[in-house]
Amino acid sequence: MNVISALMEIQRNPVRADGQKTSPVCWESNCLEEVCGACSMVINGKPRQACSALIDKLEQPIRLEPMRTFPVVRDLVINRERMFNALKRVKAWIPIDGTYDLGPGPRMAETKRQWAYELSKCMTCGVCLEACPNVNERSSFIGPAAISQVRLFNAHPTGEMNKEERLEALMEDGGIEGCGNSQNCVRSCPKGIPLTTSIAAINKDTTKHLFRKWLGM
Repeated sequence: MNVISALMEIQRNPVRADGQKTSPVCWESNCLEEVCGACSMVINGKPRQACSALIDKLEQPIRLEPMRTFPVVRDLVINRERMFNALKRVKAWIPIDGTYDLGPGPRMAETKRQWAYELSKCMTCGVCLEACPNVNERSSFIGPAAISQVRLFNAHPTGEMNKEERLEALMEDGGIEGCGNSQNCVRSCPKGIPLTTSIAAINKDTTKHLFRKWLGM
């Protein structure tokens, strides 16, 4: 049984420790296979996916809390708008006209495609932001997830056309300079995405872009 299964059992019969009926706990979940990222919560003090947290592997009693980096809607339900706004800010998409056939497009080298695929595993779960000490209500830091997505889209042969726009976005307030290199993000990512490698690569790219601007190149 995982944490989501336990919450489902509680939902069927929501009773307090003193035996009194109470309102069922609210939470979010979807795939139950650690793919959608919806069931992120803090379990025994650690942000993670509830669907992969097995009851018999957890310290008892189990403590469930909402992720505090995001506004709490109710119980374990949070508002991830901060993450989605960050993706909008860095234009985490490839702006092409899909109204007609553009052909197969350029091909990526296999070695490049393999590491890019690792970055594409991001499920916008928010765990890396919760683990990062630089992401909080007093900070505008964009967070490791959006920075890694910039690396992903800038590596694509078509996405590279808007590379400078994404780098410019990360050079503004709350951009890549907000990273304190705590490396909590890469240790907590449920998909094992090399977030710190992406941050280092984008830091290099933004520095190069800045020097090119100074030199008028």
